[in-house]
Amino acid sequence: MADKKIKVGIVGGTGYTGVELLRLLSVHPNVALTTITSRGDAGLAVADMFPNLRGYVDLTFTDPAHSNLEQCDVVFFATPNGIAMQQARQLLSKGVRVIDLAADFRIKDIATWEKWYGMSHACPDLVAQAVYGLPEINREAIRGAQLVANPGCYPTAVQLGFMPLLEAGVVDISYLIADAKSGVSGAGRKAEVPSLFAESADNFKAYAVNGHRHLPEISQGLTAMANAEVGFTFVPHLTPLIRGIHATLYAKITKSVDLQALFEARYADEHFVDVLPKGTHPETRSVRGSNLCRIAVHQPQGSDIVVILSVIDNLVKGAAGQAVQNMNIMFDLAETSGLQIVPLLP
Repeated sequence: MADKKIKVGIVGGTGYTGVELLRLLSVHPNVALTTITSRGDAGLAVADMFPNLRGYVDLTFTDPAHSNLEQCDVVFFATPNGIAMQQARQLLSKGVRVIDLAADFRIKDIATWEKWYGMSHACPDLVAQAVYGLPEINREAIRGAQLVANPGCYPTAVQLGFMPLLEAGVVDISYLIADAKSGVSGAGRKAEVPSLFAESADNFKAYAVNGHRHLPEISQGLTAMANAEVGFTFVPHLTPLIRGIHATLYAKITKSVDLQALFEARYADEHFVDVLPKGTHPETRSVRGSNLCRIAVHQPQGSDIVVILSVIDNLVKGAAGQAVQNMNIMFDLAETSGLQIVPLLP
């Protein structure tokens, strides 16, 4: 479809991932934005809510009940968990391709999903059909997909960091640890006390140590890479940042290998994974606003422990940017189309 505009609709355009989709898609050379839905803000001009989009997006929010989503080529769901599964079947039946940025289709085991997300799944049969949208491992399946489950932000940073090690079979898969930190935008655009400036600024804390919703998603991905069950510990932290995820990953080496060369070879042809020179330390600000994942490999004191540092922008490679990357693959566009963005500094 590179010779004509892809008609794009967004369900739930008022959250942080929604506005990030709008920012990216509004300047995408192959996209025509047609519909942005919001029940609570129907009739409001998008640029009145998000002034950064003035002059780029001239749409108004529409009520989902009166939208023209079935006329779109692809619909993005930038909604809370549990929404896409209510509407995906009807869109798919009309030939619309669907990319869900929430978790409705990420976890293949329905009982596990229902346990972690606290609701019954509305269309478990579609979960089997959904393709997990991590391009670095599922690119060919994404190309032919009708329904894509866009990965979570923590899962993206963690899986890209561990992937070369597990695929090569060079670490003890019973000993995988992810110590990950996220900016407050990862909690979404809603009024909650923990996200207030006075609560999150000048503070740093771990949370959900006994179990975060992204744990089963990451474990599922790591198990597939290793082709065996993994032992995985995941500890997320909240940092006083707006954007960014920094994942510090630990594993025990079982085979002698040039780790730097292993990572460089695995990601040599990937547009959005940047393996940094040996001994460097990636910073979250080095990827802010971009679709990049930057990775550094360390082996402290020459021990048998490998430490991987993986940073992404949680709203871009961790959400909207990766969703656009998936769309590009699905519609046979250049994978970098609309995503050739220089990170923001300072």
